[in-house]
Amino acid sequence: MATWIKNPLRVWTGTAENADGGIVVAGDTIVELVSAGQAPTTPYENSFNADKLLLLPGLVNCHHHFYQTLTRACPPALNKGLFAWLRALYPLWAKLDQEAIAVSTELALAELMLSGCSLVCDHHYVFSESLDNAIDIQLELVERFGVRAVLTRGSMSLGTASGGLPPEAVVQSDDTILQDSERLLKKVAQQTLAQLALAPCSPFSVSSELMRESAALAREYGALLHTHLAETEDENQFCLQRFNLRPLDYLETVGWLNADVWLAHGIHFNHDEIQRLGEAGLGICHCPSSNMLLGSGICPVLALEEAGVAIGLGVDGSASNDASNMLQELRQAFLLQRLHSGAEQVSHEQVLSWATSGGARVLNQHAHTGRIAVGMKADLALFELDALRFSGAGDPLAALLLCGAHQVKHLMVNGAWRVLDGDIPGLDLEQLKWRHAAAAKKLLA
Repeated sequence: MATWIKNPLRVWTGTAENADGGIVVAGDTIVELVSAGQAPTTPYENSFNADKLLLLPGLVNCHHHFYQTLTRACPPALNKGLFAWLRALYPLWAKLDQEAIAVSTELALAELMLSGCSLVCDHHYVFSESLDNAIDIQLELVERFGVRAVLTRGSMSLGTASGGLPPEAVVQSDDTILQDSERLLKKVAQQTLAQLALAPCSPFSVSSELMRESAALAREYGALLHTHLAETEDENQFCLQRFNLRPLDYLETVGWLNADVWLAHGIHFNHDEIQRLGEAGLGICHCPSSNMLLGSGICPVLALEEAGVAIGLGVDGSASNDASNMLQELRQAFLLQRLHSGAEQVSHEQVLSWATSGGARVLNQHAHTGRIAVGMKADLALFELDALRFSGAGDPLAALLLCGAHQVKHLMVNGAWRVLDGDIPGLDLEQLKWRHAAAAKKLLA
């Protein structure tokens, strides 16, 4: 059954193609772009009036920590840089249980979807004796919410006793991590919308052996690899002291300087390192809000992009943002990169490309999502610009960033409506907020 999404206020396809008359969706796929004033040539059974709506590809979030929604604005972690911030929060995160993972995942998914995300990513790396099935819980919820996702089996194996940063309560042995990673790689092959990547947390929380073995295992199954890198100067100093290498050099020694890898943050690279990243074909997820909150620095996005690095955007953890709103992250990236590189160097359309086709490329899903084009999956975000903040705006597309949009009107994922009139059908948001607040209170008690 085909549907004509008819005569939008404005369409941004993310390409040079025009679809001012709307698009036709059949099943899970875009089958026709319609010119202004024209009717589709494809037979359609339904039409969806979009004359007051701005139509974009669904947004892509490339880095997050869902569980951190439970420790937003957390008093022990306020006004600290990354390492001190982590040390303050690790004892709380060590108490995560199955209920906490489920409700934090639900809340983060809802926030992301309501801000226009059709493709989400989570980096979960906190496991304990009482919590060894976090990714299984997330897989079930992603399928239920009907959102496209890249989930990661994160890991920490280098505790304080071995010179790492995390406490011993949240580290696992290399063998335990690798066995569970392989189990999940086999399991995710049965999922419709979810993919799995392997994601050792950082150079200061995993062993070099685990980095190498994770890379070998991921490549055996054709999966991506993910980690934090070059986020702070503290990390640079840690790598120099422990390995006598800068972070990127260390990454190369463990076999990670490769096109199947994407990195979160990527702030503290020099010119030569940026060129090497581009030559290797890595992706970088820019997380502006988190970087500003923790005082980590500014990612050199334009230099990375010019070198050939794929650029995506991420809200990062909701304890270092402290939100999961992708639209707000677009605006932060837009403003921060204009401050960093000059107003003439960064356009609103460029930032939108980072949040759509760029993010899809980072997550190796650009063959089927991230653009509005014939043959692409129907992952679509529609925005209504009727709030006070948009009054007087001349360019609807620019207004999305400049005027501070924060919620989608409708969201389609894989051809199915997942947000309608600003609500997620079948989800009781008030009850979700109540359960989430109770879990956060329990964790902090």
